[in-house]
Amino acid sequence: MRVLKFLVLLAIFSLPGVAAAEITVQVTRGLGDAQPIAIVPFGFEGQGRPAVDVAAVVAADLERSGRFKPFPVSDMLEKPVRAADVKYQNWRVLGVDYVVVGNIQVQDGGYVIQFQLLDVYRGQQLMGYSVPIRGEYLRRGAHQVADLVYEELTGVPGAFSTRIAFVLATGKGEDTRYQLVVADADGENQRTILRSARPLMSPTWSPDGRRLAYVSFENQVAEVFVQELASGQRQKVSSREGVNGAPSFSPDGRKLAMTLSSEAGNLDIWVKDLESGELTRVTRHPAIDTEAVWAPDGRTLFFTSDRGGAPQIYRIDWQAGNDRPERVTFEGNYNARPTLSPDGKLLGVLHQSNRGFNIGVLDLARRTFNVLTEGRQDESPSFAPNGAMIIYATSEGNRGVLAATSVDGRVQQRLAVQEGDVREPSWSPAQEAGR
Repeated sequence: MRVLKFLVLLAIFSLPGVAAAEITVQVTRGLGDAQPIAIVPFGFEGQGRPAVDVAAVVAADLERSGRFKPFPVSDMLEKPVRAADVKYQNWRVLGVDYVVVGNIQVQDGGYVIQFQLLDVYRGQQLMGYSVPIRGEYLRRGAHQVADLVYEELTGVPGAFSTRIAFVLATGKGEDTRYQLVVADADGENQRTILRSARPLMSPTWSPDGRRLAYVSFENQVAEVFVQELASGQRQKVSSREGVNGAPSFSPDGRKLAMTLSSEAGNLDIWVKDLESGELTRVTRHPAIDTEAVWAPDGRTLFFTSDRGGAPQIYRIDWQAGNDRPERVTFEGNYNARPTLSPDGKLLGVLHQSNRGFNIGVLDLARRTFNVLTEGRQDESPSFAPNGAMIIYATSEGNRGVLAATSVDGRVQQRLAVQEGDVREPSWSPAQEAGR
């Protein structure tokens, strides 16, 4: 049996267990020259101070990026809440490059977070914003503050206010129970979307963040569903005989690429129009074609195929009407599970190296390839919406956990759970209308 076919069957029939549990994010590798920044505790105007410590959330976000080193609150010489009250000399003495000060006001049943980012050595304000937020979403407002600070200082949009979806399983053997979980990017605010006694896999976000597509075996066969997060309503979009797997939304959210088996049992890439129900077969080859993802142009699909003898990544114009894909990866004998950066410039893959299975990134224009991780069983890469990080699944001891790496490999995180196995992570888009 060919390697790719074996891995497809392994993923379908032997998915490790998963269950909703507390996630702890640890930076396992950061930049040696991480910038010192002070996030001063924010002031509050109103009664009943909220439970969320906005400044602490902002500091944790920035520290988790690996690019910033928050200054300890206990060592601060002063704790101003407005830029006009900041004594820059005090912060220069402490070796802090930037200071964030802020104040929270109660307004119309919610809050307004006002904050300023200050350059200590220039002695000037770099930015200032007011972020209105509904009362129950104050933590989300803190993530938005972190996004704005991160973008101002790095030139790259932050992704702290986005979310991740993943499959989580608890129990062993016949007692394994599966959950499809959505959480904030830092692992907080977990919400179980679906529970099942049978495997769930391959969650993927719609471009607007309102829906998830996934594969479920709850009816004892593989079926593809699309589910609205706000209402919980879902639609079965594929339940053909044989394999129904690897769903991926088109950039406009109107189509779904999937791996389906033909009458002869062969696996090919198909595209389904979710409104009309029209189904278009994209590839026609005796090899196994699977795991298609869309390029930003909405025409190009990147997918895994063993038509060359071993799993590699190919791309094809799905509207061209012919099965003439172009091979994209040539580094090593195994590259699978493609994921594209939002700008379409970088291709993340599951790459087999001499260490095992790792996450690699190919610059499609420059043709440079880098292996980013060092685990033995890394899998399921998914780009952050800003293209700066990749989340993936890996193993820690006998359990599945999530991890993340920057696209240059210099910053790495581990998202550990207290119980269960975690697999199949998918990072949400930047624009999440469905939250």
